[in-house]
Amino acid sequence: MYMLKTEACFDSAHFLTDYYGKCENLHGHRWRMVVGIESESLGESGTEKDMVLDFGVFKREVRGLADELDHTFLLEEGSLAPDTLACLEREGFSITTLPFRTTSENLARYAYQQLCERGLPVAYVEMYETPNNCAIYRP
Repeated sequence: MYMLKTEACFDSAHFLTDYYGKCENLHGHRWRMVVGIESESLGESGTEKDMVLDFGVFKREVRGLADELDHTFLLEEGSLAPDTLACLEREGFSITTLPFRTTSENLARYAYQQLCERGLPVAYVEMYETPNNCAIYRP
């Protein structure tokens, strides 16, 4: 089995619904997303001969997802009152509404799914919310 790994970082804010502690308040992280892809064989011809995938392609896809999440408010769908959300939108805040509680675990799974949809043979995603704490999603 061959495996490649790359990473990208993004900064975003979030809060956790139904959580009783500091993380119930709006706060931010410098998220670090580490992605591993794997293949049992290597490319046979062209640019990707003897490669799992061109690192340029791999990095572009991972960094593209990080850019989509960078400097945005990661918001669980339905977690704010409609008038609060409308206020934030009127003020021009960048909001990414997601259909799940914005935990590290769910963000790791989300990144995995998004990168698979982009055609990457993803093996796992590690989502660090701090330098010492991460969640890993691997199907």
